[in-house]
Amino acid sequence: MPKVNLESLQLETSRLILRPIRMEDFDAWATWMADSEAMRHLGGAVPRSMAWRAFMTMGGAWHLAGFSMFSLIEKATGTWVGRVGPWQPEGWPGTEVGWAVVRSCWGKGYAPEAATAAIDWAFAKIGWTEVIHTIEVSNVASQSVAKKLGSTNRGLCQMPAPHDKLVVEAWGQTREEWYARRDER
Repeated sequence: MPKVNLESLQLETSRLILRPIRMEDFDAWATWMADSEAMRHLGGAVPRSMAWRAFMTMGGAWHLAGFSMFSLIEKATGTWVGRVGPWQPEGWPGTEVGWAVVRSCWGKGYAPEAATAAIDWAFAKIGWTEVIHTIEVSNVASQSVAKKLGSTNRGLCQMPAPHDKLVVEAWGQTREEWYARRDER
């Protein structure tokens, strides 16, 4: 992976800005991670101290791996509204582009809009040949996002500890499938 200039890296959609996380994002991040409904399919709500660790993990991945999830910023307000992007921790079942949006923005179509930009970036800049989305079996909303992206259910997958007890499906597609569908749209 080529060195990424984290200061200038920014993706844009019609309504959103995707950029590497910044310290100014932490308060909104911690509030989101404390929301039990928003975190229901992401391991559950956590206190601010645990949110800090997750936040620093994402920031560290940008510096060490050259990619991580982007902060999702609403263009109209400048508000942090979630995270989306490439993710592949040790033992992960594949090259993932994941998403999570704050509850006040559910139903606005931000997840598929942002994930589209992140998938384009992962294929073009990281050089991935496929993407997956690890989704709990009961998470119908994320399954809907995956379908909008053109991903299909590839079946159950094994997550690494401490997530190894979750019943998770891998939804995904190859780079060729992605570009064929993008051309159709």
